[in-house]
Amino acid sequence: MIIDQQSYDCRGLHYIIRSAVIADAQAMSQLRVQIDGETEYMDRERGEAYLSPDDFERVIKMDTEQSANLFLVAEAENKLIGYARCEGSELKRLAHRAEFGIGVCKPYWGFRVGTELLRQAIAWADANDILKLSLSVLECNTKALRLYEKHGFEIEGRLRNDKRLADGRLYDTIVMGRLRSQT
Repeated sequence: MIIDQQSYDCRGLHYIIRSAVIADAQAMSQLRVQIDGETEYMDRERGEAYLSPDDFERVIKMDTEQSANLFLVAEAENKLIGYARCEGSELKRLAHRAEFGIGVCKPYWGFRVGTELLRQAIAWADANDILKLSLSVLECNTKALRLYEKHGFEIEGRLRNDKRLADGRLYDTIVMGRLRSQT
């Protein structure tokens, strides 16, 4: 699915959010590795489950063609700085929902990039008959938890001792969902 490009300004940073295009594949491959290495809040460590530019070309093409999918990128200073992806299902029993994920480069935290990516994903879901968005987030990522709750996500479950971080401790994964009002 394709959305209209949106422009944002926050604390002196101008950025845009738009649908990913095939030409973004190389930059997305690098961006994902970078973000994975900047935080432990992602599922992967730097370089794990690597997606090549060719892999991203396939994902972007699929997400552009399938109405139940959305792939957004945030761009500032002539480079990609973040992304969000919603992946739905063509199965009738699951067609009402999509899984949501997001990543923003650490130097751009605090500029509302994640917030705006989330807002765009919610707007897309609400406009395209996606009744439920779901996601998972580490219990220690309190900023993300607050952001999701602020935008209508509720805690639906907890996967105990689900992820082992660099400190050697096990952390819970919080499963959250946002159900669009049907009234």
